[in-house]
Amino acid sequence: MSRTTINGGAILVLRIHFTSADLTRVRLATRPDPLWEIVCSLHRLQTSQGRWAYADWHRTTRDALTNTPLGKAVRRLLVPVVPRAAYFPDFLTPHQAAEGLDEGLTAILDTPPTRVASEVRRLERTNGGPPWGGRLVESKARQELVKALRAYHDAVIAPYQDDIYARIAGERALRARVTVDTGVDGLLGGLTSAMRWCPPVLEVGYVEDRDLRLDGRGLRIIPSYFCWRTPIALADNALQPVLVYPLYDSRPPAPERPSDASLGALLGKTRAAALRTLALGATTTELAQQLGVSPATATHHTTVLRSAGLITTQRWQNTVLHTLTPVGAALLSTGTPSSAA
Repeated sequence: MSRTTINGGAILVLRIHFTSADLTRVRLATRPDPLWEIVCSLHRLQTSQGRWAYADWHRTTRDALTNTPLGKAVRRLLVPVVPRAAYFPDFLTPHQAAEGLDEGLTAILDTPPTRVASEVRRLERTNGGPPWGGRLVESKARQELVKALRAYHDAVIAPYQDDIYARIAGERALRARVTVDTGVDGLLGGLTSAMRWCPPVLEVGYVEDRDLRLDGRGLRIIPSYFCWRTPIALADNALQPVLVYPLYDSRPPAPERPSDASLGALLGKTRAAALRTLALGATTTELAQQLGVSPATATHHTTVLRSAGLITTQRWQNTVLHTLTPVGAALLSTGTPSSAA
């Protein structure tokens, strides 16, 4: 079993091998993948690692699950098939979930029984699956599992949907700009500290030592709100390749709720225009050009907006990109800045 060094530490590595065709077929997910968020959030519940980063979510989720029918379903059905371990079944994160939760859950129900049986047997060999796992080949058992997944999502993921969408939108805006400025090399080389781009191989700190050859199929890259530290790939190399990576490396702490004094500072035509300009993300220089003000004035406006919890700022090399927070997006959608102006 070979090892490599990423950021000074010897770790197990997933080596993703690209061909020239694959480099033209790298895609960054346009929205959160609900089933990957479910899986990663279940992992967060099974460990104390990174709990501080999700403290509010963890508190409210524990309240929602403790001594409730949903909590019993999570312990009985979900945790046993999604252990925080080196393996869990790939059919629980189908590619159809990129289109939404309904599509993903339907794909789980439609998974061929032979594939379900194979993946459940692998779960039993690697982690010791639940004694009832073999029944998942039956449609009725998968319906019960899907019902639990939907209830879990509605109870503990959906209430945080706005924040998840805003964080991933900000991440996508940053990565899009990086790709425009530096190409795919820049994108693959800057996703997280757990990865190292050594063309034509992307080395990823992983739970096992493994090679994944894309062979012209491309790679779908999925930023995840609940993924922590270690990226995740599908276990079966024959499936359409995906790489889920942790958003935390690039996201700041959640902004505090804006105070009345902070919101009062927003009243003004120029700052309202600044908020609208930042809806799609912009650098300080671009904002200054759009507003017809000096960079110093644009910096002042972004400082006020950030202090009010309406925008977030991310830095990549010499680029500083401003995007809206969920509060900023909600304020903009109501027209409040325009009314104030």
